[in-house]
Amino acid sequence: MVTASDQPTAVLRTSRLALPDPLISGLIVVLLLLNALITLAVEVLFLPTYIGSVPFPVSALLAAPINIALVYGMESVTDRIGFTFAPIVVWVFGFLVCASRGPGGDIMLGSDGRTLLLFGCGVLAPAAYLYYRSNSR
Repeated sequence: MVTASDQPTAVLRTSRLALPDPLISGLIVVLLLLNALITLAVEVLFLPTYIGSVPFPVSALLAAPINIALVYGMESVTDRIGFTFAPIVVWVFGFLVCASRGPGGDIMLGSDGRTLLLFGCGVLAPAAYLYYRSNSR
């Protein structure tokens, strides 16, 4: 006879909600990818911000939580870890476009530490978050 005390205890896991309708999830993906480009444009425009005479790249510091939120939002529509990094791929593509020369020879991103800080915060923070999420499963 098997009693309840003889059986191993079940490990309780937090269950994720069911994935939304494919049409709604496709709309969410498009909006998140568009949001990645919009936030990059705002971050690039506010990168040369100064407080007094000291450069203060507040947009580079805000790039980390914003891009982590984009990846977190992508987790609501897919279970695949690789696909959740899609907003960051779009963000990097936009970053490379902003770092290249335009038709008039002007560059939106200069060759300084603020640009490197923007790139590091915009890519390394979501990559660390995805590394944590992929190893916690």
